[in-house]
Amino acid sequence: MILITGATGTNGSEIIKQLVAQGASVRALVRNPAKAATLDQLGVEVVQGDFNELESLVKALDGVEKALMLPPIAENAVELQRNFIEAAKKTKTQHIVKFSGMGASPDAPIALGRSHGIAEKLLEESGIAYTHLRPTAFMQNTLGLAPTIISEGVFYQPAGDGKISHVDVRDIAAVAVKVLTEDGHTGKAYDITGPEALSFDEVAAKIAAVIGKPVKYVNIPVENFKQALLNWGQPEWSANAIAELYEQVYQKGWASSVTDTIATVAKKPPTTFAQFVQDYRQVFLGS
Repeated sequence: MILITGATGTNGSEIIKQLVAQGASVRALVRNPAKAATLDQLGVEVVQGDFNELESLVKALDGVEKALMLPPIAENAVELQRNFIEAAKKTKTQHIVKFSGMGASPDAPIALGRSHGIAEKLLEESGIAYTHLRPTAFMQNTLGLAPTIISEGVFYQPAGDGKISHVDVRDIAAVAVKVLTEDGHTGKAYDITGPEALSFDEVAAKIAAVIGKPVKYVNIPVENFKQALLNWGQPEWSANAIAELYEQVYQKGWASSVTDTIATVAKKPPTTFAQFVQDYRQVFLGS
């Protein structure tokens, strides 16, 4: 039995979809079962639980051999993952796959990287077999640019001319499925990227080429972006962390490395950004 946490999110739901297609026995941890209708349709066992509630995690992990630890985005993410690791010890779960991020380290220059790095270390010291998945920025995040592309032919980001090796969530899932269903991945950390690093000017050009309309990238100050996040209801800690990611990582080109993990682990060619846009063309067109 494989337990997937973050089961209703973008990554968790795609991982479950691909695991089910492989015939794996899957249990999905959700905070709100009302949001799990799609999982029910896939024939997945759904259990209610919360990273804040140790006993709910113990119950969810009962009889589980491998688990994907994909915690909610939270200021106390390290403590939430500590709970999960403790629950896994109690249930003698054999292998935890941590969904982490590129550049994860207890000494990372940004809060998100430090949080992932500290949680990775907790897992490494737990005595449980582990694997870390460290994806870069998700291609699917660019779908959030669609509203202003549709209305103005423009999108706004504070990334300067920094290049980012965006990766398709479907490819991350393909790697995760291999790690969760095959032997040979224990003790490894996989940096997962797309096949190319692109600036947002290049992203704009690729979107324009696919949708057949002009698209322009407008670089904006990080402070303006942060204020917009706050106006949209992001908690201050989250807005600060995202702004820091752009300022300290994306602008400086530190998210531009390209790896062959998808080809070597998932045994498939990584999805190009142009192919991704083609697959989601209707979203960018607003139709």
